[in-house]
Amino acid sequence: MSLNIFLLSAEFTKYMGEIGTGILETLYMVILSTLISYIIGLPLGILLCITDKDGICPCKIFNTIIGFIVNLLRSIPFIILLVALIPFTRAVVGTAIGSTATIVPLVISAFGFVARMVESSVKEVDKGIIEAAESMGTPTFKIITKVLIPEAKPSLTMGAAITITTILGYSTMAGFTGGGGLGAIAVNYGFYRYNTPVMLMNVVFLVIIVQIFQAICLRATRATDKRIK
Repeated sequence: MSLNIFLLSAEFTKYMGEIGTGILETLYMVILSTLISYIIGLPLGILLCITDKDGICPCKIFNTIIGFIVNLLRSIPFIILLVALIPFTRAVVGTAIGSTATIVPLVISAFGFVARMVESSVKEVDKGIIEAAESMGTPTFKIITKVLIPEAKPSLTMGAAITITTILGYSTMAGFTGGGGLGAIAVNYGFYRYNTPVMLMNVVFLVIIVQIFQAICLRATRATDKRIK
């Protein structure tokens, strides 16, 4: 046990600079990818909910088309999508390697997941509240912004925690294609060099990052949940 601790401390000292950079790159990829994914996925998820047959604006054709696109992107394994999108990524950001380049496939892979998470959260809103708003003649846009989203906030926040964890896992896979972050360090300095302590250190830091995000989202959920208040 003491030998393992010594090895870990020795390797951390040796690769401290690389690990610090990797943590910052990982946070950069995960936070920015999550924000962009929600910018795209949040409205899509709401549209999927309200255009459903039981929604406030049923539209079968639109719902089917959006649902098909979302399901298609969700069904493609990330590592395959990452490789397939290399030409598109290069066209968008000018390169196919590095942390910035990884954001492109991360967003494309995650926004469909976000859309389904949002759809599920919004569908949990009590239909009685929605019917009451409709009976008062509330416009559809106000029902979305003043009823659906506020009432679904706790569930949306917990969904964000799951999304961040998923994107974090995807970002580590990108290390095999030069994606940057802790995943790249684990691959380049750990996997290829058979350096187990380096890989273990990256796992430890990834777990810590996940726990921090989970704690933040849990606190935000409690703050927005009226039932707890």
